[in-house]
Amino acid sequence: MRILTACDHGAYELKELLRHHLESRNHAVVNLGTDGPESVDYPDYAAKLCRALLAGEGERGILLCGTGIGISIAANRFPGIRAALCHDELTARLAREHNDANVLVLGGRTTGAATALGILDVWLDTPFAGGRHQRRLDRLEQVTVRG
Repeated sequence: MRILTACDHGAYELKELLRHHLESRNHAVVNLGTDGPESVDYPDYAAKLCRALLAGEGERGILLCGTGIGISIAANRFPGIRAALCHDELTARLAREHNDANVLVLGGRTTGAATALGILDVWLDTPFAGGRHQRRLDRLEQVTVRG
């Protein structure tokens, strides 16, 4: 799978850990920044990843900031993006099963390395359940378009 990654300075180290893990699982990883601990603005990186994902440059995305809150808010402004801030394997599984989350969001300052790797693996390996959940996704798109 081709996976896009982006983060702000608050999660650079965790992004790099996840990148190595993804590569060890034979995923193609596209790094969209940031590439160091210098302060940057998370909305810029959320927008970069969301635009690339919507353009078909990857199949899924991973966004990170200090808590994951700000960057998930920024990402969910883009119609077609379903960014889920996950805190454990259960929320990762349900984000995929019920919401077909195409972007995983994690907090670099709030999520430990082992927890983040477990969340990532579950999120990657869980398929969308469809059925009644598809109706809800369709409704989300209608709400987005019509207001």
